Amino acid sequence: MNRLHLRHLALAAVLSQACQAKPETPSADSASATPAPLDTVIVETGRGRIVMELDRAKAPVSVANFERHVKSGFYDGLIFHRIAPAFVIQAGRVTENGSERTSRAAPIVNEAENGLTNLRGTVAMARGDYPNSATSEFFINLKDNAKLDFREATYEGYGYAVFGRVIEGMDVVDAIAATRPVRHGLYAEYPSEPTVIRRMFLKVADSTRS
Repeated sequence: MNRLHLRHLALAAVLSQACQAKPETPSADSASATPAPLDTVIVETGRGRIVMELDRAKAPVSVANFERHVKSGFYDGLIFHRIAPAFVIQAGRVTENGSERTSRAAPIVNEAENGLTNLRGTVAMARGDYPNSATSEFFINLKDNAKLDFREATYEGYGYAVFGRVIEGMDVVDAIAATRPVRHGLYAEYPSEPTVIRRMFLKVADSTRS
């Protein structure tokens, strides 16, 4: 058997092994990709700073709507106008002098069916009786509020869409919640000592978006 024939046999063997080889499966470490960073909103209040992390993947409509209001300065100068002890604190409508600031945004679709639940520290869109009526108002849950979660697609069962969570400043949230609520005009849970939102600003995680 000549040398050239031996080379051909060796090459054929290599090609056969390459075709039969199974593709390399990624390890568990490489398969579990690092979660994408999330946008955050910093809320500077008269009682301290609150940092919210926004879940655009689970609540894209709610997050986009909230970020538009933040970037326009809509929330600056508003107060947490609803203090419901052991339930929620709410903002997005009333100014420091008690007047109402109305959003020009169209009501958004209710994303309560997104799998996020109203646990303590989560941030959700407030709305009226109609499920798809949220515009600018939001609330922070002071405890796990399962009764606010989606149950069914009805007026009574639709729930409230969670779109983020507090990752820093729950002590500030609790300090705001400790304010004694009083009746003030149409508001039954108005703070006796209002907490002003001095400024809210957005920190975008992905530099390719603005």
